[in-house]
Amino acid sequence: MSTLDHDNFEDDFEGDSSPRRDRNEEIERFKELLRRDGNGLKSIEALEEIISYYFEKEKYDEALNFVSQLVEFAPYSSEAWMRKGMILNNLFRYTEALECYDYAISLNPNDSDLFINRGITLDNSNRNDEALLDFEKALVLHPGDTEALLNKAVILEKLERFDEALEILTFLVKDEPMNPDVWFELAFCYDLMDRVEESLDCYNKHIDLDPYNFNAWYNKGIVLNRLGDHTRAIDSYDMAITIKENFPSAYYNKGNVFAMQGKLAEAIECYKQTLQFEPKDVPALHNLGNAYEELENYTEAIKCFTSAIKFDAAHYESYFGRGSCYDAMEQYRKALTDYNRAIEICREYPELWYAKADAEFNLGKMKECILSYKMVVQLEPNNFEAWFDYGDTLFVMGYFKEGLKALNHSIEINPSFADSHYSRAKVLFVLEQNLDAVESLKTALKLNPELKAKFDIEFKGVKSVKEFAALLEQ
Repeated sequence: MSTLDHDNFEDDFEGDSSPRRDRNEEIERFKELLRRDGNGLKSIEALEEIISYYFEKEKYDEALNFVSQLVEFAPYSSEAWMRKGMILNNLFRYTEALECYDYAISLNPNDSDLFINRGITLDNSNRNDEALLDFEKALVLHPGDTEALLNKAVILEKLERFDEALEILTFLVKDEPMNPDVWFELAFCYDLMDRVEESLDCYNKHIDLDPYNFNAWYNKGIVLNRLGDHTRAIDSYDMAITIKENFPSAYYNKGNVFAMQGKLAEAIECYKQTLQFEPKDVPALHNLGNAYEELENYTEAIKCFTSAIKFDAAHYESYFGRGSCYDAMEQYRKALTDYNRAIEICREYPELWYAKADAEFNLGKMKECILSYKMVVQLEPNNFEAWFDYGDTLFVMGYFKEGLKALNHSIEINPSFADSHYSRAKVLFVLEQNLDAVESLKTALKLNPELKAKFDIEFKGVKSVKEFAALLEQ
């Protein structure tokens, strides 16, 4: 939804409005009139026309220059001060914009448009509670004003007061069923409330009224993706891109859908398109790296992750991704360096600690490895595989009783995980608890017969002992 009311920039100048006349020539004529007339009424009218032109063209610096002249010519015009505030808002100079609105309101405290526009700037300044008060003041002055109600609904959404926002939007859509802005905001509200089917229906109604709104097609794509309708989601992103070719977010989301489908080549092309428009887009660089990593093109993946880190040194996901590539290339020291850097940034990520533990194991850093596995199970206490690796590593290090506890914990979480029973058998044999060891071994082989080959190698000595062989045959 537009943050500015273009209706406040109406053309009041009674000049030649012939559509054949070149607009630039008209503006030059108004500028000449301004130079000739000094500060008369015609100059004010010319200024208003020039300001409207530059505002519509989004040339806000030029508009500001002329609106500053306008407030000099008409210092007691609340309309002039409001226009200046709107232009400053679009230049992201919110403090100055609010000063203009405050002065305009002091001149005309009964103009609801002033409160609406000040509310919009307060909203842009993340002063949501104050913005809400301004929209409510506008509604006191002008009850039922659609723009005030719509902006109030937007603020209520930001304040997560979704039911109140929905009540307003439902009223508006009944009152103005042909207003595409209302359908758009209602669709967005339903999306925030996780009512995706209703959101999709509203986006469709909006698109019926405004088929060239690329944001609507983009948001529709997001909703369709959440519904698992990936093909139609891609179609929606394509429509958004057709309407607005320079739309990196649409390319990025389209790439994510392709990646979810395992269509990595297509995903890579989409991420590259995103980066053509926004070469410093860290999520796009990271996801491009992920796609290359899945294709086992580790060299290209590392380049992407390195670029992401260059633009965001705190992007721990890219350190993790690059470390995983080094790990796959058996460059464990480089992998460990990246894992450690990632953990410095984000310590509460169990997968990072898991990868770190594996790299430390491969480097023979067994004590560090045990500590890392311990962190994994603390952060993710129901991860039976982590408990297994923790227990197995403790066993390798000679901490038999601690290892047995960890393996028992793994089995409690998932009794069907054969590897934990198998390692438990090894620990029990070392602890000379042979009957329990044999039972664990039999359970492991029953759950996973493929462990038989491993058993024949590792339990060769046990098999040669007659009583153990007899027990295993039972």
